[in-house]
Amino acid sequence: MLNDNILFIDGEAIVVDKPAGLPVDPPRDGSMSVANQLQSLAFGFKRWPHPVHRLDRDTSGCLLLARHPKAHGRFTQAFEAGSVGKIYLAVLDGVPDAESGLVDMALSKTSTRETGWRMVADPKGKAARSAWRVLQTVDGRALVEFRPETGRTHQIRVHAASGIGVPIIGDPVYGKGDRPMLLHAASLTVPRDNKPPIEARAPLPPTFAALGFADPTVPLPVAAINPGPSPAGS
Repeated sequence: MLNDNILFIDGEAIVVDKPAGLPVDPPRDGSMSVANQLQSLAFGFKRWPHPVHRLDRDTSGCLLLARHPKAHGRFTQAFEAGSVGKIYLAVLDGVPDAESGLVDMALSKTSTRETGWRMVADPKGKAARSAWRVLQTVDGRALVEFRPETGRTHQIRVHAASGIGVPIIGDPVYGKGDRPMLLHAASLTVPRDNKPPIEARAPLPPTFAALGFADPTVPLPVAAINPGPSPAGS
């Protein structure tokens, strides 16, 4: 239950550690989702909290919920302005040629009857930037820290596969999809005008440790430098 996964809570916000495999919105098959558990996260409030952004079903980690509509509006504006700091950790199915870099690769959505929809590199698409660095290497795989400066759908997944040239292990769309995807929203910082910022860290899931990767000390990110787009999944 998500009420056992609280990373931050006050009168405006809740940050939960979303497990991998749990979608944010109700799936068509009617299975469990974050939306199904919002009532259990009310904690005495009459209104249920609501997600401010999205994480993909297979992405774990920090998910921000707003506890009332005014807070939801302010937090949404912070995401749209690019002032939210985000750090993700991913295990890549190989080791990049460089130790660090910046992927500046615009993205757009494409769809075919055979393969469904996906995001692709497109110079005419929406701007997308992700700073990255290798933290650990084990058995020919790399644990990589991503600091997205924008928030496009599937941004980190496409930037790993097409920008760095090494997909995230288990990615069902941009990689082999032969095991659970290892992408984790490790920390989140949301600035607020008249209150201390929302700050949360989510511990590395056991699936990462199973491949030999230790939980690194992940800092709380500062606000992104460049303006970002509307909230989306990664």
